[in-house]
Amino acid sequence: MAALAGKRIGLLTARASRTNGGVFEAVVRQVDLLKTLDAQPVVVAAEDDSHAADAWRLAGAEIRLAQIHGPKHPGFAPRLTPVLLDAGLDLVHLHGIWSYASRAATRWSKATNGPLVISPLGMCDAWMIERNRWKKNLARLAWEKSAWSNAMAFHALTPAEAGDIGRECGAQLIGVIPSCASPPSQPRQTMPPPMVLYLGTIHEKKNLVALMEGWLAALPDLPPDASLVVAGWGDEEGVTALERFLEPMGPSIEFVSAAFASQKAALLELARFLVLPSSSEGLPISILDGWSAGIPAAISPACNLPEGYANGAALKCGPDRESIKTALIEALRIEEPEWLSMSRAAQALASGTFGKEHIAGQWRRIYEDCLGVLSPAQLERQISGKIPQ
Repeated sequence: MAALAGKRIGLLTARASRTNGGVFEAVVRQVDLLKTLDAQPVVVAAEDDSHAADAWRLAGAEIRLAQIHGPKHPGFAPRLTPVLLDAGLDLVHLHGIWSYASRAATRWSKATNGPLVISPLGMCDAWMIERNRWKKNLARLAWEKSAWSNAMAFHALTPAEAGDIGRECGAQLIGVIPSCASPPSQPRQTMPPPMVLYLGTIHEKKNLVALMEGWLAALPDLPPDASLVVAGWGDEEGVTALERFLEPMGPSIEFVSAAFASQKAALLELARFLVLPSSSEGLPISILDGWSAGIPAAISPACNLPEGYANGAALKCGPDRESIKTALIEALRIEEPEWLSMSRAAQALASGTFGKEHIAGQWRRIYEDCLGVLSPAQLERQISGKIPQ
């Protein structure tokens, strides 16, 4: 780890707040990992209204912001490049694509000849590519192709995403490293009450309407005290629309807005199952944190966590109402001995495959390889073990 001691690693992203959804969660985790590796994380982003409320989650990182001019998407912030250049960075790690941050990353790389690593974080998924494709085509021509050609390496969360990145970005050097889970809590001794928890952003790809419709359809076959809690955050318009939709749904569904730190821990303590019927994901941190807390999950294949099915920590749940209904009924019919077995399997994954120490070691090797004086051929040999065949 000494090789990274004192190195200034720039974590560049569109916005350093909850408005950046799962990308912000990835940045929060990367700050923590970099501190573990004795490096200095420097978060660089365009400023937005939610940053002040969320800055505490980046404790230990330097934070440098640039003002947005015009609409929040794609986040035109012309001062991003000077901010990057003034930060004295040894490496820039871009989190997320399709925003103006990609152009700033390219300019920094060209000006300094410094290494650029790109984590698309699920944004090359076919579902995401089709959404507002014309905007992505403009971004591709305006700045993304240049950023991709200047990147020393790409990071994929899963082998499936590595294929997406290769297809969309033409990338060759792709290291596959999953997100890391929180440290596991004490093993569960009893099964919680029949509360199912959704924890994440309010976004159409999460299929929240189908989730709530599936819940209501399943309700006659669920325990009488069963409840669904939706703990989510997003733009004001999306949250308002969700609240209106929830009004006639009845008392078995509750919306509790954003949940972090102690509020999140309290919800995880009470939940029997997590549910995430997404159409598109990178690798959902909310499920990993649920596994750390010993909570099994009902998740769609788009969550890219087949380990959950294979190891008995998750049930398969499609993105449509009927599939969600079936999964919810199955989840809440599980008896305590089987549930406790699933809980132990979930924590084993959180401490093993997705454990912090294991993931930090993988990132140490990637960063050290990129910071070394290596030719492209040497770098390819160094990280070839992480390139899916």
